[in-house]
Parts: sequence; structure tokens; C-alpha cells
Amino acid sequence: MPMKTLHTPTQEDVLRAKELLDRLKAKARHTKITMCLDDQAVPLTPRMVDLLNTLLDLLAQGQPVTVMPLEAELTTQEAANLLGVSRPHLIKLLEQGRIPYRKVGTHRRVRVQDVLAYQERTRREQEAALNALQAQAQELNMGY
Repeated sequence: MPMKTLHTPTQEDVLRAKELLDRLKAKARHTKITMCLDDQAVPLTPRMVDLLNTLLDLLAQGQPVTVMPLEAELTTQEAANLLGVSRPHLIKLLEQGRIPYRKVGTHRRVRVQDVLAYQERTRREQEAALNALQAQAQELNMGY
């Protein structure tokens, strides 16, 4: 499933998402939630309800949403967009071995899960660096 499945909610989508989200949140956590399709009730698992809550919350905020499997492969431009970096910067990360990729002919393909793993590693590294700076500032009596 490629990145092209970006869904930007309409005003009606936002209103319906808010309504559904409110109804889901009003249900107790242990209550069985079912979906009615063709007059037949289909029970949802707790994980499905959590996923639905997350999706509805984003739509209710008017956020564009893309759903894709972690195993999906992205083009370098799609991966760069996901990380919020330029395509040349992403290529540099790939060539440095910081994000795994494979070549299809002359084109590079990157798995969504590898991009997200890099993003999480980077976030943890930045957090550790910030904590180290804060500790150093406290040792030097800098700050409030």
C-alpha cells in the first residue's frame, strides 16, 4: 500500500469522527463494541477499538491520515516525506547505512518499519543528549 493513500478529512469527516469518538469514549473499556454491517453485528477486539480510537482522534482533529503495513516499501521521496527531511539527506542516510534499503533496478526502496525505527532511534539519541546537557547545566549551576 503506497503513500498515495493519504486521506485528508472533509468537514463532514471531522464532524462524524468527533461524534464516533465521543460515543466510543463513553463506552466503558470492558464493554464489548460491535460494528453493524448489513444488519449483522461484528464484534471488535480491544486492539481494533484502540486503532479505531487513534484513527478517529486524528480525523477529528482534521489531520491527514495514511494507513499502511509496516512491511510496505517506500520510494526515497516517500521515506523523506515521512521523516520530514529532504530526499538528498535521506539518500545520505541510506548510503551511510543508517537506514537499510534495497535496490530495484536503479531505484532504492525503504521499508516503512526501517524508517520508523530510524526515527525512534534518532528521537532516543536526541533525548539522551538533552538529558546529558541538562545534567551538565545542573552541575555547573546554570539555569533556574
